[in-house]
Amino acid sequence: MKINVEKEKILKAINSVTKAVASKTPMPILEGILIQTNDNEVKLTTYDLEIGIEYILECEVKEQGATVVNAIMFSEIIRKLPDTDISISINEQNLLEIECEGSLYKLATMNPDEFPELPQINIENSVEIEQNTLKDMIRKTIFAVSTEENRPIFTGCLFEITNNKLNVVAVDGFRLAWKSKFLQSKINDFTAVIPGRTLNEINKILVDSFDTIKIGIAKNQALFEMENCKIVTRLLDGEFLNYSSVIPDTWETRIRVNKNVLLNCFERISLISASSIEKEKKYPVKMSIDIGKVTICCTNQTGDAKEEIYVSTEGKNLEAGFNPKYFLEALRAIDDEEIYVDFGSSISPCIIRPVEEGDYIYMILPIRMKE
Repeated sequence: MKINVEKEKILKAINSVTKAVASKTPMPILEGILIQTNDNEVKLTTYDLEIGIEYILECEVKEQGATVVNAIMFSEIIRKLPDTDISISINEQNLLEIECEGSLYKLATMNPDEFPELPQINIENSVEIEQNTLKDMIRKTIFAVSTEENRPIFTGCLFEITNNKLNVVAVDGFRLAWKSKFLQSKINDFTAVIPGRTLNEINKILVDSFDTIKIGIAKNQALFEMENCKIVTRLLDGEFLNYSSVIPDTWETRIRVNKNVLLNCFERISLISASSIEKEKKYPVKMSIDIGKVTICCTNQTGDAKEEIYVSTEGKNLEAGFNPKYFLEALRAIDDEEIYVDFGSSISPCIIRPVEEGDYIYMILPIRMKE
């Protein structure tokens, strides 16, 4: 095998595929990148048995071949080389040689025949969507995915096509994030729960453009296809929350507030909430809603804080406690200037929603406050 390739091109490919390199594995081959040539193309593949990524790029192929090389070492060397053409080849000792200007590196290789094949996916349903749209939908929901492995189904996002609308939903038992998008073409209804880790890695590869990405769903696998990159992932098994049945459609108290004013308020108050000497303790903030005003306060051993903001209010006065982190993450995901925050009672969920008919909802469960 011998190829000549621009550093910028191969580095972009490496940055994409290294997101599926295994760590702490008894199989050293999974810590590698499979490099294969085909005519005037080279394909890089990584696979940790959960996520697999393939990236194809055009280059000058002088000799066909295949090999596997340690991903971290290979990527770090390429990253630090000068910004010019790089020659990559296999020598007679089966070492990978990397040459660039006056630099020459030789790396041990592994047998490409031992690299596991990516699953073959028989796509049953698919949807095509612009990359910037998917990137935005993931960004606005992924933070609410659960990190608790005792409920694996909640460690992923629900992708649901219904009535020609894509819904992406994340829930962790304390909050829920929902984002939707109407689709241009007719798509069959389907549901799939995609691991949060996969979506985080896909989001790093997606570009903020109108280029499309195709999402194909099979029985227990999903396939994400872009122009020169393919990502395969397993789906999560289990029954996802019937989210539409748990989102309240009525409220007893409503505030209309500038999103950034509320966000800045929570960012300041969380300095006290998060500064407890007893790190394992969670100190909620208390929201008190009166006519035309919201007071947010927090007290612990470190000190106390109180913020007042003037807002438009409807309904009853109310007091409720919340984890400020949940408010912060939801508010940071919202682009609107003004929002509604709806409350039922001090023990029922709070809903953040757009002022106009919108395509997102954030639900946050309250924390019982000590008297």
